[in-house]
Amino acid sequence: MKIFTFITGLLFLASFANAQNVTLNDLENGDLVFVGAEKANLSGAINRVTQKKDSIAFDHIGIIEKSVDSIFVLHASSKKGSIKESIQAFYQSEKVADNKIVVYRLKNNFQKAIPDAILFAEKMLGKPYNWTYILNDSSYYCSDFIERCFRKNHIFTLEPMSFINPKTNKTDEFWMEFYKKQNLEVPEGKLGCNPNGLAASDKLFLAGILSINTY
Repeated sequence: MKIFTFITGLLFLASFANAQNVTLNDLENGDLVFVGAEKANLSGAINRVTQKKDSIAFDHIGIIEKSVDSIFVLHASSKKGSIKESIQAFYQSEKVADNKIVVYRLKNNFQKAIPDAILFAEKMLGKPYNWTYILNDSSYYCSDFIERCFRKNHIFTLEPMSFINPKTNKTDEFWMEFYKKQNLEVPEGKLGCNPNGLAASDKLFLAGILSINTY
């Protein structure tokens, strides 16, 4: 398993071979930090049905808020709900493997959306995690949290969700069991969003890779 994890980490980093390294000092207010997806469990299930490119796979996202002497990540955590925590705590709580934090930044034309986004993110703190992934106003999942931050300025677009495994062309078995346990139907076709979809936005550009060695 360690060898497999090491190899998948190398493949992930190879897909960003031309990306520059990003230090904590390089981070800017409103930067989006994406966590590389693992292959198993919920992380793998999310990535299987949302991955846009073979070489790029994310399963979590947060937004940076930078003050004079601190850097925070605001995000919807499956462990803690919608929270604001230091970037070091974010790294630990998300159990980031193989230094897989990738930083995306809004293009200049859209930077004006950042102050509103952070203010809205602050208002959503304290809400529980949305384990149904069906949009509502009382709980949030990670990409939902970020999409709502920027909704006022139309940065991201909600799209019909799919839980189809592209290898089988059928509903992924993980998701069938996941929703069966909640006595819910798989919300195929309902509007939503995911980290891979947000990363593919033409309003963002790749700022670089943030390594644990920079902490």
